Amino acid sequence: MTSDLFETDVVIIGAGPVGLFAVFELGLLDLNCHLIDILDKPGGQCAELYPEKPIYDIPAWPVISGEGLVDKLMEQIKPFDAQFHLGEMVTELERTGENGFIVRTDAGTGIKAKVVVVAAGGGSFQPKRPPIAGIEDYEGSSVFYSVRRMEDFRGHNLLIAGGGDSALDWTLNLQPLAKSMTLVHRRPEFRAAPDSVNKMEALRDAGDLTFQLGQVMSLTGTGGQLEAAIVKTPDGEIEVPCTRLLPFFGLTMKLGPVADWGLNLHENLIPVDTEKFQTSEPGIFAIGDINTYPGKLKLILSGFHESALMAQAAKRIVHPDQRIVFQYTTSSSSLQKKLGVR
Repeated sequence: MTSDLFETDVVIIGAGPVGLFAVFELGLLDLNCHLIDILDKPGGQCAELYPEKPIYDIPAWPVISGEGLVDKLMEQIKPFDAQFHLGEMVTELERTGENGFIVRTDAGTGIKAKVVVVAAGGGSFQPKRPPIAGIEDYEGSSVFYSVRRMEDFRGHNLLIAGGGDSALDWTLNLQPLAKSMTLVHRRPEFRAAPDSVNKMEALRDAGDLTFQLGQVMSLTGTGGQLEAAIVKTPDGEIEVPCTRLLPFFGLTMKLGPVADWGLNLHENLIPVDTEKFQTSEPGIFAIGDINTYPGKLKLILSGFHESALMAQAAKRIVHPDQRIVFQYTTSSSSLQKKLGVR
């Protein structure tokens, strides 16, 4: 364990897409950043849970993968030389007088800054484990809660359990690779986008996948390798052959140490104003899925907007004596010089 004490302008807690874009907006205003993330790589949920999943609502990108989006954001912020502290969890936040904080991690890292930005998504997240006896014996070998490489599922008899967007999205994306595809859901209604449901039903009607009404009750196999799932249906129990199981029952969100920082909380989210996205504690901001305000939409796009307004307020805290001149990257020679394009 180290006892480093770094100094910077802004500490960003969370290195997902919104945290990464915040580096860009702060960098344009000459503010230096350190980022802390419990994961071992930048990208947050995009990198950890669905790196190959297509995203369709990023402006100017009709479709881009989670991993592709993270790669582009990392390329975009390269001129600003942000410092990353990965595989570390923030354990302590200490206010130092009127203007400043010291943030400490479980790795012994200490960072002194005038502004703290919480961009931690939904906090610490972990997939919900379905109530299937003995499922732990198969986890990591033939039961998975996320798809990091689609190719890993090629040629398998794949069973996906769930009725939300993740279940339907991966049913559609993995069906062309799978030897066989079965989708199991306990109800005929889904909580997914209607277009995804329509596409799934078209594949079912064409005989390209099987939809089974019911619930996975138990698994059979040896040495961590699945052979079949026992599914309870309205007509009794049936055996569904499968070599891979993907259960999608959502995520359990935990704020962790953030809950102990004295911030006002609402249902495990951090209320902010909509002028600068500051929390109840001056100098601490919250952007992205971790925050809440009237009309909040949990979209990456919304987090990008919040980052831009947060950066303007952060500049006033770090350099209260400097006048902020609003500039456009398309016409400002000074901004273009910072970006290395002039």
